[in-house]
Amino acid sequence: MFAALNLSCVRDERTLFSGLSFTIEPGEIVQIEGQNGAGKTSLLRILAGLSVPESGEVQWLGESIRRQREQFHQQLLFLGHLPGIKSVLTAYENLVFYQPVNGTVGQEAIYQALEQVGLLGYEDVAVAQLSAGQQRRVALARLWLSAAPLWILDEPLTAIDKQGVVTLMNLFEQHAQQGGMVLLTTHQDLPAENRVVRKIRLTSTELA
Repeated sequence: MFAALNLSCVRDERTLFSGLSFTIEPGEIVQIEGQNGAGKTSLLRILAGLSVPESGEVQWLGESIRRQREQFHQQLLFLGHLPGIKSVLTAYENLVFYQPVNGTVGQEAIYQALEQVGLLGYEDVAVAQLSAGQQRRVALARLWLSAAPLWILDEPLTAIDKQGVVTLMNLFEQHAQQGGMVLLTTHQDLPAENRVVRKIRLTSTELA
């Protein structure tokens, strides 16, 4: 189980949210909602252990992530606003570089991941030469290679076409059905046929 316990976040002397508590169980897909400036990205960074809350605690399997940082990050795949890829490497090389974190999956799996995000044929192109949307898809290809049970994704559907959204949502459902957990933010309306177990809405100072 993944838990946020009484979290508060202050940025530039403004309280973004306070007293925020929720849990995510295996098999759940949870969407964080809120207007721009409500603190969605700040919350995801806290949940991923990249930022420290003003107060409160994040727990993984009943223990603070601060006391098990390395173990927790081995169980986490975090995709933020920035793609987190190396521009001097090709799309293929970026995914090879990613492998030591989660173990080697092999060349075929990498090509299949690139195919899923519509980049087959671009595998040998340096990322610096790809469009912003294509660079985003290189990062998203990591989802097909990840064995991490917890996925925290900040706007993963940005710059993705309608069919790409359907493909990603189907992947999220598959991950949840296998006992994984997906926590995401998005400004897009999700397809009605896809399953989001819960929505958590942030206001400027509290959980709605």
